[in-house]
Amino acid sequence: MKVIVDEDKCVGAGQCVLAAAEVFDQREDDGVVVLLDAAPPDALHSSVEDAAARCPALAIEVLQRP
Repeated sequence: MKVIVDEDKCVGAGQCVLAAAEVFDQREDDGVVVLLDAAPPDALHSSVEDAAARCPALAIEVLQRP
């Protein structure tokens, strides 16, 4: 799995952090998403997919690797 975030789309809702705090954080000043791990371990894949689905701005893209 590879995770890509588009900071320009992010609205700072924080749903990604609630779903997968090991992979996402937010900037202090404006709440924009910060990607902590672009290639999270298998154990976190479900949480990352949930975070992407919750994102109201569709700022998170999850690519599945073969």
